[in-house]
Amino acid sequence: MADATTLSPEVSRSVSALARTLVATARSWALYPPDHPAIGGSLDRLRGAVADTCKGHPFAFSVTPDDLLVTGLPVAGRDGGSVAEAARWLHDREILELTFEAEVSVAALQRLLAMLSEDSRVIRQRGGPAKVWEQEGDGAIRIEQVDFSHVLQDRDVVNPVRRKDDLWRSIVRGILERRRPTDEAAQARLLAISGDVIAIGELAGDVIAPHHAIDGSPMLTSQAAAVVAAYHHLVGIVDVLSPERRSEVMQNLAAATANLNPHVVMQMLAGGGEEGTGVPIDSAAAAVVPGLIDAMDDSRVAQLLATTLAIEGQASERLATVFNTIATDDDRKRRVLSMTRRLLGETDFGRRDAFQNLWSSMEELLLTYNERPFVSQSYRQELDQIGARAERMSAAVPEDLVELVETLGQDNVRRLSVRLVIDLLRLERDPQRAPELARDVAALAEDLFLAGDYESALTVVKALQEHAGDAKSIAKEGSRLALDGLVNTVAFVETTELLGEMSDAEAARFTDICATIGAAATDALRGHFEVEELTVGRSRATAIVRRYGARAVTRLAPLVSSKQWAAQRNAADLLGEIATAEAVPLLQPLLRGQDARVTAAAVRALSNINDPAAARAVHTVLRAATGEQRRAVVDALVAQKDARVVPVLVRIVEESEPFGPDHAIVLEALGALTQVGDDQAVPALTTLMRRKKLFARKKARALKEGSLAALRSIQTAGAQRAIEEAGRTGDRMLKKLVRETGAGT
Repeated sequence: MADATTLSPEVSRSVSALARTLVATARSWALYPPDHPAIGGSLDRLRGAVADTCKGHPFAFSVTPDDLLVTGLPVAGRDGGSVAEAARWLHDREILELTFEAEVSVAALQRLLAMLSEDSRVIRQRGGPAKVWEQEGDGAIRIEQVDFSHVLQDRDVVNPVRRKDDLWRSIVRGILERRRPTDEAAQARLLAISGDVIAIGELAGDVIAPHHAIDGSPMLTSQAAAVVAAYHHLVGIVDVLSPERRSEVMQNLAAATANLNPHVVMQMLAGGGEEGTGVPIDSAAAAVVPGLIDAMDDSRVAQLLATTLAIEGQASERLATVFNTIATDDDRKRRVLSMTRRLLGETDFGRRDAFQNLWSSMEELLLTYNERPFVSQSYRQELDQIGARAERMSAAVPEDLVELVETLGQDNVRRLSVRLVIDLLRLERDPQRAPELARDVAALAEDLFLAGDYESALTVVKALQEHAGDAKSIAKEGSRLALDGLVNTVAFVETTELLGEMSDAEAARFTDICATIGAAATDALRGHFEVEELTVGRSRATAIVRRYGARAVTRLAPLVSSKQWAAQRNAADLLGEIATAEAVPLLQPLLRGQDARVTAAAVRALSNINDPAAARAVHTVLRAATGEQRRAVVDALVAQKDARVVPVLVRIVEESEPFGPDHAIVLEALGALTQVGDDQAVPALTTLMRRKKLFARKKARALKEGSLAALRSIQTAGAQRAIEEAGRTGDRMLKKLVRETGAGT
């Protein structure tokens, strides 16, 4: 229970989650356009974090340079790293206090993110974040700002290397997409960043930001890989353009690393960041992590160790392994531990009564952790020589053992890992641990996407779907959330971008993955529908989305509202292939556009939808359209030469007022039926040509002539009988028109 000087653990956790999610979402906002799938998922997580923190009441927290305060009390807890990071980030943007009302809309959060992502100098010139928010913001969020105008007069002199401009964002995207920079501007900026410790830290923070699970929790393996990829970019540029600075740059990387989240650093140093970076690594850049370890002096290692121990409250075997990797000799280990103890003595953790006993056990683990309890000295020597022995043995493997050796390959080991993780999820009985385990399974799927192992990824996704659809599974909700979050990950989005480059077998596997995940995969596939030409990727994406049917319709709305005509046309074509009534509201606006190509596609799509709503949509547009636009719609109907448009035209004829405001529309429809009509139109044409109205002789004649022309063009027995019957039993004008034109011509 919280006392007067501390916050309750529940409040600390919720504020910590809100802070972490706010920073991650703002960084994603700065990297991607507002309609990108990653932004939608981040906004949902941020809104959920705000709601969870507010719990139906307004909530406020204050900002200091290194902490967040609630009612004047610091936010405590094991996640202090993310709180301190958020505090620094908000403080740099001159935020003194943030207040959220109980209900905050997505639009309000979008405006907040847009302001926080703006260059802080621009915001300062406009009066600061509070004044800008007062002019452009939303009352559901209130901001108080720090006034630095009299404290730091030179604040406006910002190092241009750290400016978050378009070039910075393109560099971050290149790192996330594992692309080497090719243009001179990006290379020059990377070279400048390598000389600025603060800029390196900010770059690492920006590439870390997108790698969070659906609940906002960090994906440490992916974050570590992203940071190592950023370091590879920096070292690779320095090795090419300024090789004499390599030692200096490694020192800068070590200094920047000391300020990162210690959990990410531990993952990097444990080797979790080297593999899976996905970038071509030359021999010089390949030693980034070993070089980083060499550049970390005793004080930095002690700082990392003290921070990790203070957060976790105890030493773990993983920490001991990393410590043993960094400090290889006993003398350095004791020096670092002595410095670590002094640092911890200055913290609340080090002042606890039980700290001495805790320290003794931690010191014993960190100093004595090695392989001795598990292997003999002779076996350890054998392990040290295993690489050379393997090379010698690989050249002389008997034929009958070749298949056995192949089972130990990377692919087989990966599949075994997949099976083990899936079995763990199936065997889990703790409802509290099940969601976390489901997230781990989804994280494994991300790694499989990056590795290109779509068959194993399909196995993982099917396992999650199995639990998500099983009402009795304790992992049901966690698995569903994990699946929904998977489509917003960088790994999945990158995989969808490669859809056109996959082999047929790989594309088939990925299609099955998307079918298993569900219609949510449409969000990541939308990029393929923004191109004008019919690419392989677009064809495959169309086949995937078409299988979702009506479930995918609303997810195509961003394409319909796009400013690119090709995106609108492709969306209309896809909605026409889905051919469900739910698509009609999305297609209606496209009929009123200025681009004839989009109009034609929308008409084709509506013609494919066998529902009265589709015909009414065309009818409504024809009624409201001007002459040119109406002609474009009719021409689009006729151009198809497809019998599927006949029901649309028939409904227009039947539901219009031929002697009223719809007279011109009906004549347009009759002209179209003259070119594409068939027996489906005969009853409607027969009824229309027999209609009469007093004082409307001219309109009646035009309708009769149009109906007879359409019937003659149909050239079927039914149409011929209708004309002959009109010549015998029709009104005087109709009989006369039949005689004048000839019943059989």
